[in-house]
Amino acid sequence: MQQLNICIDIDGTITDPYYWLDISNKFFNKSISEEQVTEYHCYKVMGVEQEEYREFYENYKFEIHSKQELRENVRDVLEILSINHKIFFITARDSSLSMLTYSYLKTNNISFNDLFLLGSHYKVDKAKELNCSVFIEDNYDNAIQLSENGFKVLLIDTNYNRNPINDRITRVYNWNDIYTFINSMCIKKEAI
Repeated sequence: MQQLNICIDIDGTITDPYYWLDISNKFFNKSISEEQVTEYHCYKVMGVEQEEYREFYENYKFEIHSKQELRENVRDVLEILSINHKIFFITARDSSLSMLTYSYLKTNNISFNDLFLLGSHYKVDKAKELNCSVFIEDNYDNAIQLSENGFKVLLIDTNYNRNPINDRITRVYNWNDIYTFINSMCIKKEAI
């Protein structure tokens, strides 16, 4: 089996996509439901200024990210994929969350080869550096940007990313879909 370099976002991709909603609702005295989260940017969902949300996030980011629930089957799928492939986490989180992120992945028994906290949503250069075979993402804008730079992207479905996709993006609905897609990708590569 040909080894793939699988690049994966963290927040909303391996974790529940609405992980930030409860604490944000409580802080901003809102009652936004998951179904109402049709926009990626949290401040827009909350109806507050970007700077106001940024200040809230800076004060609560450790609490927010330490309590995230994993998506169903993430651990099992990544454990199986890590046998034959390299797993790289590439996140927009900033370096202040480095220890927390490593600890979170280890505590949750998530298999991976390396972790990159970019402090930015721009992931194209890191994907190129890692010779990324497929990128798993929940952010629609990131998926478009990566696909326009030649990467195959699996966009895991959420309420906030249901925009039209191009032929380099495949919409998936869960981690079992991701496993199936990657297996079929390997079979196609072996057949060539």
